[in-house]
Amino acid sequence: MKNNEKNILLVEDDVNFGAILNDFLKLHSYNVTLAKNGIEGLEKFKKNSFGLCILDVMLPFKDGFTLAKEIRDLNNDVPLFFLTAKTLKDDVLKGYKLGADDYLTKPFDSDILLLKIKSIFKRKKVSKSETKVKFLYEFSDFTFNSKLRILRYKNEEDVKLSPKENELLKLLLNHLNDLMPRELALIKIWNDDNYFTSRSMDVYIAKIRKYLQKDDKLEIENIHGEGFRLIARK
Repeated sequence: MKNNEKNILLVEDDVNFGAILNDFLKLHSYNVTLAKNGIEGLEKFKKNSFGLCILDVMLPFKDGFTLAKEIRDLNNDVPLFFLTAKTLKDDVLKGYKLGADDYLTKPFDSDILLLKIKSIFKRKKVSKSETKVKFLYEFSDFTFNSKLRILRYKNEEDVKLSPKENELLKLLLNHLNDLMPRELALIKIWNDDNYFTSRSMDVYIAKIRKYLQKDDKLEIENIHGEGFRLIARK
């Protein structure tokens, strides 16, 4: 398969902003294909192979959400980043429901975007290099079998996790040392984001913290307003 990791589709209708972001990404050795509206973006996606799509939400002719859905119909694996000038919660949730990997609100720090791009490509490499037994995780002094829902610390007795504990720990591990967005977890595990499901997730995070407290190299950091990060120190 052709290596498309460095190929990025950028769909942005703001000519000046698009040109600046295009030049910035090219400066860091990414091959950028720039489209100025949703229709053009879909045409270019069909003709090329991309490792990442960065889509502005407010696009002429076809908005970013519609474009994302059409891209997902063609390729369910390509990472999607949304760019928006708004911070509406409904838009963020809509983006994650469509399978977004991240959501950036303008104006944003270009270096932060660069770190997020490197992080998503790193996760893709790890995913490709995984063995066929993808449900087995080893982190610090723990082993975790997400298929059997079993968590083990060193040679101690196994702990059987509940289904939601299992899914939440798996999601944290898939974002190890990186931000796991709160909204992403709520949509994937609870299929909703409201006050009650959010409080429920906090309870499950506390339970997982209790399981992991045996290992002082592990910490679940609460990033206020954003989500959680499972940190594994060496």
